[in-house]
Order: sequence, then C-alpha cells, then structure tokens
Amino acid sequence: MSFNWGPHFIVPTPILKTYSGAVVLREVFNDDLLGKELEALGLSGPVVRVANPWYFRKKGTETWIKIGESTDKAENFPVRWDTRTLPNGKYEVLGLMHVFVIRDGIETAIARQSVVDFVIEN
Repeated sequence: MSFNWGPHFIVPTPILKTYSGAVVLREVFNDDLLGKELEALGLSGPVVRVANPWYFRKKGTETWIKIGESTDKAENFPVRWDTRTLPNGKYEVLGLMHVFVIRDGIETAIARQSVVDFVIEN
C-alpha cells in the first residue's frame, strides 16, 4: 500500500498560476505518512536527510532544467528562482523529494515527485 506522504507544493500554488520575477518555491511532506510508507517498503530506519531538487521545463518539452536544491526542511525546502530571463509562456515545475534512511548500516533513498503547471508573464 502506498501512502501519499508528499511532496505537496506550497509554492507554486494551485490558486496562483501566473508568476513573474522572483519566486520562492516551497513544499512539505507528512512525517507520519512517510513513516508508514517506509515501514510498508521494509525500509524503517532513521531518516538521515531529505533533499529536494527543483526543475522546470517549457510546457510540451521533454527535458527538465535544474533550478536548485534545498535540504532545509524547517523552511519547507525553499529555492529562489528568478523567472525574468525566461520567455513568457506555459511551464511546469517539478519538485523531486528524496528521503534518505539508514537501515542495517546501509543508506537507501526513496523519492516522490510533484509537478504543477503555471504561466510566466514578465
């Protein structure tokens, strides 16, 4: 059974779909559901770190371009992104959250993604 522990976007938001200039991307995850997912996968063990790289791409293209990466859980994995250099149009943002656990002395990672559509209007 899979548990939807996240990631869940804070920014970009489902409500605000148009961005211009500087944006601070953020997302969160649910610790309790993450623990259940790790247990179901047989990966119970201490979480040693969480890394959240961010990517974007123009809508309709295949290649993601990295914006940045954050390990700052306390601030919801923020990455600042200046969209002013991008042409106006439809885009997608990908948050790819990696959770690293130690079990029997071996580090293992699981990952989940969240993708949202938005428009840049500079």
